[in-house]
Amino acid sequence: KPDMNSPVVAPPPADKVPPPLHVAGNELETPAGRPVWLQGLCVDSLEWSAAGERVVQSVEVAIDDWKANVIRLPVDMKAAYWFGEGPGQHDGGARYRQIVDSVVNAAAARGAYVAIDLHKFRAPQAADLAFWKDVATRYRNHPAVIFELFNEPHDITWSVWRDGGDVTDHVKPKQGVVVENTEKLTTFHAVGMQQLVDTIRATGAKNLIIAGGIDWSFDLSGIMNGFALQDRGGNGIMYSAHVYPWKKDWQDKFLVTAAKYPLFVGEVGAIRAWSDFPFIGPAEQYPLDGWAEDMIGLIQKYQLNWTGFSFNPHCGPKVISDWNYTPTPYWGVYVKEALAGRQFHLKAMR
Repeated sequence: KPDMNSPVVAPPPADKVPPPLHVAGNELETPAGRPVWLQGLCVDSLEWSAAGERVVQSVEVAIDDWKANVIRLPVDMKAAYWFGEGPGQHDGGARYRQIVDSVVNAAAARGAYVAIDLHKFRAPQAADLAFWKDVATRYRNHPAVIFELFNEPHDITWSVWRDGGDVTDHVKPKQGVVVENTEKLTTFHAVGMQQLVDTIRATGAKNLIIAGGIDWSFDLSGIMNGFALQDRGGNGIMYSAHVYPWKKDWQDKFLVTAAKYPLFVGEVGAIRAWSDFPFIGPAEQYPLDGWAEDMIGLIQKYQLNWTGFSFNPHCGPKVISDWNYTPTPYWGVYVKEALAGRQFHLKAMR
């Protein structure tokens, strides 16, 4: 019987699929040299659920009604769903992979792109190489598919970020650094982002790659200080920054990098009230007034690629408040207007 939660979407005709993207300076271009500005939404749930929550429907609404031209699709946070090793999976991951296929097909048929995001934290490990080898082989040179290496690296050095190395459960407490989830720090050997890139390229996949920085993907300063990744034979690398109201120093942490490389603000969201985010300490509870307008104004001023977080009513900061896709007044309203073409003005940097 048909699955209304995750309907199967067939691949579109080749003439409906958008052109592949490559890096040209600090922009993205098509093979014909036309610049492309990616603006869209982060469609969450496949990172915590093997079945997802109205994922394909949300992708269609995001593109058709909200005018997104890119979908960020987080996958595989809590278990190896891709390989069918999560709770309740008994099919080797076939249904899960089919949902991802359907998202790609639904977006591509509408001329939009999908950034497949391995939604893990801290630092990549050897198992993530197997994930990317399989995913890159499956979507090798698919024009609509972008590979986002690793969601939010944190509490590691730039050397470990790029080249791998031992990660410990002991970190020096740093003033002003926010712990953004409840995962316990453990000791393990990390593989570097460069190895993830090389694993993808070894499959023959030239797809555009996204790499997030340190400090939960906010800080990209190391890219300008000798830690840029090498792309051997691919369509290039775009760097990602996640920006929320508890983050400051936009200029040094990511705008400097955006002057040289394409930037993807893969997670960005305004919040209703600080009481909704109790893990943020008083020292990082900066004023919320005007934040949404300034953030979108910044994105527009520099034409940063971006996906608003989150196009799921169960994941905050919320773009939508329900499954009728009602925009939240503190964030979703601004996102929908921006995607529809409204211009915002940056009044104050953070």
